[in-house]
Amino acid sequence: MFIADTHSDTLYAMAKARPGDPLMITPALLRQGGVSLQTLALWTGPKGQDAEALARDELAQLPVLTSAGLRQVDDPSDAKEGECCFMLSIEGGELFQDDIASVRCWREKGVRMAAITWNNSTRIAHSAKSRSTEGLSDYGVQVVREMQRCGMAVDVSHLNEAGFWDLFRKGERPPMASHSCVRSLCDHFRNLTDEQLRAMIQYGGYVGVNFYPHFLSEDGKASVRTVAEHIDYICQMGGSEIVGFGSDFDGIEVCPAGLENAGMIPALLNELRAMGYSEDALEGVAGRNLQEYFKRI
Repeated sequence: MFIADTHSDTLYAMAKARPGDPLMITPALLRQGGVSLQTLALWTGPKGQDAEALARDELAQLPVLTSAGLRQVDDPSDAKEGECCFMLSIEGGELFQDDIASVRCWREKGVRMAAITWNNSTRIAHSAKSRSTEGLSDYGVQVVREMQRCGMAVDVSHLNEAGFWDLFRKGERPPMASHSCVRSLCDHFRNLTDEQLRAMIQYGGYVGVNFYPHFLSEDGKASVRTVAEHIDYICQMGGSEIVGFGSDFDGIEVCPAGLENAGMIPALLNELRAMGYSEDALEGVAGRNLQEYFKRI
């Protein structure tokens, strides 16, 4: 089965790790979990002030992965079942703030998706955490359109609602949420409302369900079943062809019980099987939906 995960902070964790620090994603764990495609985020930092330097530090970790046999791909269709590949993303729009041409530069480095804000607002847009009711800036609209022209997915996982709806009014391709959950199941500002989910379904976006317990359950307690319930909720809404996995591994300090690292992904597939999902449906959620999304953009 082709399995893909659309968000992790492993490069940052590797760059800042001390000897002996455990990682939730390693080449061995990816192979254990049968993960064919792991998206690795270039995080721009808590305030985005040293975004370029931090991104360079994170990129410097790639030889560790390639020397272990992982292959960088430019598109989900380039990865195949039975091998371990990675694709790059950006988390934080600071890398695009100074010059529209930077979008093309990062695209040429292999970046295929980018969150235009993290928890802090940028020149481009406002974060969900900010609680701002303002949409994309005029410059932000230019950035989004350049991203879409280059075939780079616009990631809404940290974007405020006004910015989210601006993407549908002013953008030209459906966005994705690389690591978000369902607000109806857990009322957190980082999660997507039913209205947002319906828009993603209607226009062919993509939602990678986050594994962070505090986004999965209001008491912060979660298991493999809880993750499966968020996936199932989206499927029951009609989103069986736009949902997948967005673990946030190495960016979260706690994990659902039984889903503590990439090697345990099969447990999530087994939980969905137990809920009655067919093998064809599982193929979609595991990775085919992501491949189809990138064809649409």
